[in-house]
Amino acid sequence: MKALLYQRYGGPEVLRVVELERPVPARDQLLVKVHATTVNRTDNATIRAIPFLARLVTGLIRPRWPIPGSEFAGVVEATGEAVSGFEIGDRVYGFQDLGAGAHAEYLVVKADYAVRMPDSISFAQAAAGSEGLHYAWNSTRKLYSRASTSALVYGASGAIGSAAVQLLKFRGLAVTAVCSTRHTGLLRTLGADKVVDYTKQDFANEVFEHDSQRYDLVFDAVGKASFFRCYRLLRRGGIYVSSDLGFMAQNIFLPIITPLIRFVLGGRYAVSPFPTDIPYSLALRNRMIEAGSWQPVIDRQYRFDEIIEAYRYVAEEHKTGNVVINLDSES
Repeated sequence: MKALLYQRYGGPEVLRVVELERPVPARDQLLVKVHATTVNRTDNATIRAIPFLARLVTGLIRPRWPIPGSEFAGVVEATGEAVSGFEIGDRVYGFQDLGAGAHAEYLVVKADYAVRMPDSISFAQAAAGSEGLHYAWNSTRKLYSRASTSALVYGASGAIGSAAVQLLKFRGLAVTAVCSTRHTGLLRTLGADKVVDYTKQDFANEVFEHDSQRYDLVFDAVGKASFFRCYRLLRRGGIYVSSDLGFMAQNIFLPIITPLIRFVLGGRYAVSPFPTDIPYSLALRNRMIEAGSWQPVIDRQYRFDEIIEAYRYVAEEHKTGNVVINLDSES
């Protein structure tokens, strides 16, 4: 089978397409023929071992799992003897944040990290968005145990941000989306109640000064804002969360420090997302699809032999939503 391989950490220059033996599923795994996958921010960071501490999991000196790729959609080719709930021929999609080896014609993955595809979506649409929704749900889940009514999403046009807008609307919140001019129409179609163009106004200062709206949550989906820039936009008791470590890894320390000084900050504080429970986030995405509350956002599509070019594009950090790689010859 064709597969993308990297045997040392670095940028797209360390990647190459090679021929490998087809993998064999273990007792609790599926063998999936991949029809579509994506190149996302997680994949781009994984091949670079960013942050450095990630090497404790991915391999200190060289990659422990040399085939990257976290999202996939395809057809079940074989099942391990302990697998139930799946049959050969099932159309499935899934996600594994440590790397599923999805950048290959075939992959093996634990059955817990896959779900059946709804009939209403294509392989490309199924592959695009599992990672985004997983991180969006884990970043916003603290809201759901509270009487929360509103949220602001900064970086709302990316894979995580666009998923967050749709998820928060699905949960019944009023959502303000912050994006650039070319994405304002997209965010309105995704259901945002208000769209702020950050190229025309400072979303943190001007919105604070001219808008009475305050939020239960400010979610920085791209890691380019900061708690101290955003905290005035929060209601008393509101929370700030980022999908990135931030400048000087501040988003590791602020969730420890800010709850201790909430009385100074008007009850506002930062929290850290802990991305867990992939099976739940996959089931949640299926519920949203079936309810008509999910719209895959696809920026570009590439053939598998163009996958290294897709990595270069994602590394530029200007993508909208998801970048899809098609392995199906008919796509």
